[in-house]
Amino acid sequence: MRNGRSKLAALAAIPLLAAACSNGGDETDDANTTAETLTGSLTGAGASFPDPLFQDWIYSYTNDVQPDTSINYQSVGSGAGIEQFMEETVDFGSSEEFLDDDALQEAADGRGCEALQFPVTFGSVVIAMNNPELDGLVLDPEALAGIYSREITTFDDPAIAELNPDMDLPNEEIVPVHRSDSSGTTAVFTHYLAHEVESWDEEFGEGKELEWPSGLVGGQQNDGVSQGISQNPGGLGYVNQSFAQESDMALAHIVNADGETIEPTTESTIAASEEADVPDDFQFHIDDIGGEGYPIAGTNWIFTYTCGYDEETANTLVDFWTWALTDESAQEITGELGYAPLGDELTERVVAELERTNSENDAGEGDEAEDGGDGTAEDDGADEAEDADAENGDQ
Repeated sequence: MRNGRSKLAALAAIPLLAAACSNGGDETDDANTTAETLTGSLTGAGASFPDPLFQDWIYSYTNDVQPDTSINYQSVGSGAGIEQFMEETVDFGSSEEFLDDDALQEAADGRGCEALQFPVTFGSVVIAMNNPELDGLVLDPEALAGIYSREITTFDDPAIAELNPDMDLPNEEIVPVHRSDSSGTTAVFTHYLAHEVESWDEEFGEGKELEWPSGLVGGQQNDGVSQGISQNPGGLGYVNQSFAQESDMALAHIVNADGETIEPTTESTIAASEEADVPDDFQFHIDDIGGEGYPIAGTNWIFTYTCGYDEETANTLVDFWTWALTDESAQEITGELGYAPLGDELTERVVAELERTNSENDAGEGDEAEDGGDGTAEDDGADEAEDADAENGDQ
């Protein structure tokens, strides 16, 4: 079984790439930023789901790789991260829900150039519980939907007892805890329920925010949900796997599409991610997970623009995320925290998309310089090409 430490070791030798769009400079210098010192300062905001991973990546990069850079990532939730990205108050945004075509167009209209999005890690949404004696409790999508719709209110409900014939279930009220902020983790969890349980889809649907039934407890971000679980006897809630690991809470095992009962682990998250069919536009869900895959798995996307950054910001932005995706030590961090790295082929695709960050800046500035403001850029470019040909012919 593969693990997070070895998944991308073969990619560790790939040079860290500077932004292909840097304004001028020697082409050789731009090809390998490991040989140059970067001084960019980045701000990002969004999902709390990957925050433990992002903070470790940022610490390692700004201390060991490019110590003259600074990166500030605010874990404010996916909804707020998307909003700040759209408002252009951050250099990059982050979410567990991808931007659809309408959102991408809105971002492009606001910035005046194309918005980019690409996945950077996979992670599981786990069902954590207050009672340590319930560790390993088996749940399926129907039971989870019943718990959150309040049709199932105690742990010894027949629907749960049928899934756990060998467990002594307490006659204890279940206190479901949910995210009260606009959350990508909620989007992943409710997409799973809506995809798997028709009655849930019809009554509640899916999204970053939901009209939850009465009787539930809300919490801000993963930390707030974790607190809601731990502070309420019978507490049960959905959180990122890394938060659950840190809190050492009891975790449910979930029945996947093949009827296999799966424990949430790094290996089972990797197995789920490998079943994802990732299209060219990177808009996808991880559905119908079978085999050894954990079925409630999600993706984190990063958002950037193809214009509007200064050269140092763009170089640092591209270099940091390339390092995070390809460096062996960065991928060790990914596995240790319970996340799943991208596969080799997907990583290559993502890095190619990442390098388009700020790529329209060169075109815009070049046109302006050649145009001289009189709209004759095309003719001037043709004249310059002819002069160059004539000069080459004389040599």
